[in-house]
Amino acid sequence: MESSLYLLVPLSVALVFLIGWVFWRALHGGQFDDLERPGYSILEDDDRKSGSEPDSRPPEA
Repeated sequence: MESSLYLLVPLSVALVFLIGWVFWRALHGGQFDDLERPGYSILEDDDRKSGSEPDSRPPEA
């Protein structure tokens, strides 16, 4: 029982530091800069590709 603690305690401390480091990198890498824009982009109904070519579909009656 005691011998497993010598392995699990340092392993859990290392895991906490690893998770903290990954979170820190994501935070400073811009991962959490704009959380609302992807949700609103689904609501925009723009099926045309971005560019300068005109819409070639015939107008609806």
